[in-house]
Amino acid sequence: MSNEILKVEDVDVYYSDFQAVQQASFTVDAGEVISLIGTNGAGKTTLMRAITGILPAKNGKIWFEGEDITGLPPHKIVDLGISLVPEGRHLFGRMSVKDNLIMGSYTPRARAKSKESLEKVYELFPILKEKAEQVSGALSGGQQQMVAIGRALMSNPKMICFDEIALGLAPTVIKDLYAKVRELNSSGITIVLVEQDVKRSLKSCRRAYVMLKGKVVLEGYSRDLTEEQVGRAYFGM
Repeated sequence: MSNEILKVEDVDVYYSDFQAVQQASFTVDAGEVISLIGTNGAGKTTLMRAITGILPAKNGKIWFEGEDITGLPPHKIVDLGISLVPEGRHLFGRMSVKDNLIMGSYTPRARAKSKESLEKVYELFPILKEKAEQVSGALSGGQQQMVAIGRALMSNPKMICFDEIALGLAPTVIKDLYAKVRELNSSGITIVLVEQDVKRSLKSCRRAYVMLKGKVVLEGYSRDLTEEQVGRAYFGM
């Protein structure tokens, strides 16, 4: 019996007349960590936006837990159990840390466990409890990323897509954030990591997919892929 939680099959995504993703296919097993690797502009973020309903897939299909979610609006996809930590965080800078977190529990399924989820976020990131009443715009970059992750957790997700969570952060902060990602995975949450850093990606995942110019050009178990192989696919060599 398949343990597949997500299946993306031959998905095309456009921005107006520009095709950003071309016939992309990949799968994720429940409880797995996979990496989607590629340069800036490879189509990784666009594919995440299609999976989470922010952008429509023009062609192809997306299934989550065996249900066709292609074309569903974002709030319904979140309610099914997919959450996104977007590139750039996209916090409400003038709102408090606590209010930003609560914004993540807007679906009926999440609202029912809002208090419990908030305590779990504070347990994962104690500094956010200390700074709960501060405006999020005054936090450091690493702390803002914690808020973005916490907000995603507030939706009580089964799977989280992390889009470039390391961007612009200090190495020590990145190390701490990835330790938290591993902790979340150990708790049973399926993880999709979108990354540009090949070495960090291969170290962090069970399987990896490399994208180039909107296409998935290489896939495999991280233990079987070398940095050289991935690097060649990454640059189209």
